[in-house]
Amino acid sequence: MTGHDHYFTAEPASADERRTITVELAGRTLDVETAAGIFSPGHVDHATQVLLDEVPAPAASGELLDLGCGWGPMALTMALRSPAARVWAVDVNARALDLVVRNAAAHGLDGVVVARPDQVPDDVRFTTIWSNPPIRVGKAALHELLLRWLPRLADGGVAHLVVGKNLGADSLQRWLADQLGTPVERTASSRGFRVLTVGPA
Repeated sequence: MTGHDHYFTAEPASADERRTITVELAGRTLDVETAAGIFSPGHVDHATQVLLDEVPAPAASGELLDLGCGWGPMALTMALRSPAARVWAVDVNARALDLVVRNAAAHGLDGVVVARPDQVPDDVRFTTIWSNPPIRVGKAALHELLLRWLPRLADGGVAHLVVGKNLGADSLQRWLADQLGTPVERTASSRGFRVLTVGPA
């Protein structure tokens, strides 16, 4: 990234040079488009890969959420594994959202809905939430983000978050359990990352 771009910048200033990478998602080899100015443009980052490797399949139907979607590895995986569901790919980064639109279309994944946070109707409830949350936005912004979306789980819905152990996964687990008034389990630990699960085990 150049200048002061962060992956949580709404309109990246870096040159929008698109490139294609090949990734493995949901047991398939896909060519996807990425660009500078978004999160992990060169590959599926380690934390996201841990989540994809460790969590059970998303709900087969209903509304699914990839919170902080980047170029879309989680959203594309959800759509591949649950073709009858609607997958919301949500991010503040306009370039990332455009990439998800293009990547979903390229692979015929018409169940993916790409949206900025304020474009998701308030009454939508999610049966599955997957997120590699943007820890580096700072604690206050992170807490606000999680308390905006996690309470929108449907009855029986499950959220899986992947957080670096050295980035405060254990304290975040305790804080979420306290704030949400619901158990938050550490359901996997791999390569320095924890998967925190909110909702029914």
